Amino acid sequence: MCYVQDAMRLAGKVALVTGGAVRVGRAISLALAREGAHVVVHHHRSGREARALALDIRRLGVEALPLQADLARPAEVAVMVRAAFRAFPAIHVLVNNAAIFPRTPLLEITPAVWDRVLAVNLRGPFLCAQAVARRMLRAGTGKIINIADVGGARAWPAYIPYCVSKAGLIMLTQGLAVALAPHVQVNAVAPGPVLFPEEYPDRLRRKVRATIPMRREGAPEDVAAAVVFFATSPAYITGQTLFVDGGLSAR
Repeated sequence: MCYVQDAMRLAGKVALVTGGAVRVGRAISLALAREGAHVVVHHHRSGREARALALDIRRLGVEALPLQADLARPAEVAVMVRAAFRAFPAIHVLVNNAAIFPRTPLLEITPAVWDRVLAVNLRGPFLCAQAVARRMLRAGTGKIINIADVGGARAWPAYIPYCVSKAGLIMLTQGLAVALAPHVQVNAVAPGPVLFPEEYPDRLRRKVRATIPMRREGAPEDVAAAVVFFATSPAYITGQTLFVDGGLSAR
């Protein structure tokens, strides 16, 4: 196992990133690795991408471990966390990034759809945090960073379950921060629009950009930079949600 010896801020630390193989999660995994962290890359159905990313991370001189789990299944979450602790002596940073974002017009929402979105987007982060926090508390240190969304503070009628899950994640962040203080810090990053879904037409993309004071959607690296900030920030910062949305939440 290769350990980074320079002054990078997370040298020798271990980070677990859920949904860490693609899109924003990939940027987060790489950003943490560039700071010297070994990265456990969780994925659900992106095994090929996770393995390719692990190779890229190892080229940076740190270790990477791809692990598969369906976060809607508590037993699989437990297996994943145990596997991470078998590979590494500790998890210093947990990033709860994995989420699903189905379009759900009100009259088309079924109990199954509702339960699936809340299971992945809210219960999954809780279970991951609970499992990792046990070790963090024993070690007397740790960082948990939840990836929320501006949709957790602004209602999107075509995505009600998603918005509810992200609003819950913001409150979970506050609850965990109080419960785990003073040794474990828990914060959230709430991005605005980042990486439009492929099916979004140009007309809709222009409409969304027009609502953002910065007049552009965010880049995955914008979110990753905020995660690195919380992963390396002073221990007195906890229970906070940082909106990385180009000013959208200020309107």
